Amino acid sequence: MPRDTADRLEIRALIENWVLWRDARLWDRFRTVWHKDGQMWATWFQGSYEEFIKVSQEGYDKGVRIMHMLGGMSIDIKGKRAIAQTKMTISQRAKVEDVLCDVVCTGRFYDFLEKRKGKWGLVLRRLAYEKDRIDPVDPAAKLTLDQKHLAKFPEGYRHLAYLQSKIGYPIKLNLPGLDGPDLDALYAKGEAWLMGKKL
Repeated sequence: MPRDTADRLEIRALIENWVLWRDARLWDRFRTVWHKDGQMWATWFQGSYEEFIKVSQEGYDKGVRIMHMLGGMSIDIKGKRAIAQTKMTISQRAKVEDVLCDVVCTGRFYDFLEKRKGKWGLVLRRLAYEKDRIDPVDPAAKLTLDQKHLAKFPEGYRHLAYLQSKIGYPIKLNLPGLDGPDLDALYAKGEAWLMGKKL
């Protein structure tokens, strides 16, 4: 098997395992997909993967329910570094304005990976949020959103941020979307990573 093919298979397995092990809260296995300096950046959290594990478990214990699904994947490899982009959806269920709702957000995982001591691992996970929607679990329920509060958040993750802010999470407001300067900056960071520059 060509080395490049083996690398791609290893990276793909790592990204698929991230989703399965994170959503199942198999934290010891989840830790194996990261390098020790690994960082996770999302709407509601930016920090080390160990802190991400801690706050994810704390959230679950309080009733927070977040699930992920994966789609197609593209992997660019240069030497011992890689950028992987993976289509994904984030699904979160919670009460919004006293109505039980599901939010579904579509976008991409944008992963910075490195091969160290023969093993690929995540150094940084970023996301691009492309579109989202909110729906009452009971289709007959009446949901009225605070439009002023909703308008605070970027279009690509507006409803996800609304739900997450209402249950107490601080929301990062300048994350990449479907287009625009924040996405351009992420692409530039990815190109620099492949060229060997530090994050």
